[in-house]
Amino acid sequence: MILGYARISTAEQHLDGQRDALKAAGAEKIFADTISGTRRDRPELARLLEQLREGDVVVVTKYDRLARSLMHLLSIVEDIRSRGAGFRSLGEQIDTTTPAGRLIFHVFGSIAEFERERIEERTREGLAAARKRGRVGGRPPALNTAQRNEVRRMKDEGRKIGEIARLFKVSENTVRRVG
Repeated sequence: MILGYARISTAEQHLDGQRDALKAAGAEKIFADTISGTRRDRPELARLLEQLREGDVVVVTKYDRLARSLMHLLSIVEDIRSRGAGFRSLGEQIDTTTPAGRLIFHVFGSIAEFERERIEERTREGLAAARKRGRVGGRPPALNTAQRNEVRRMKDEGRKIGEIARLFKVSENTVRRVG
């Protein structure tokens, strides 16, 4: 069975063009969401995936109707593949039901993985360079050394955690973490 998926971001947009293209591509059932593509909780997409059976094909007019990023698209298409179904994007002419389509899709996946690894590498290099210059990332401590010493002294005296936290205007967890 060919299942179509259409999505628009706002109610002012229209699904007609997508529905027509999906019907022309042979979609027997069309699921449509009016919701941002960045949202992961799309009810009609979830319904489509629940009804998906081995041998089915999910068709979209353009892959950005299914996902907003390549990583998100790869994740959804992997979910479709794991259910024994295929994926077709009419606009990009990607069809994972064919060997050539799977190859192209795997090339996309490899490029996305390479780019993700490069971003991680550049981030690590940037953090290392900043540390070399004496810069430390992260949030500054809520209490300085003198304040931590005072918190310890007050805890040793038996004062309540909540009372200490209010005095120093910090959370109770911050007070508990002071050793």
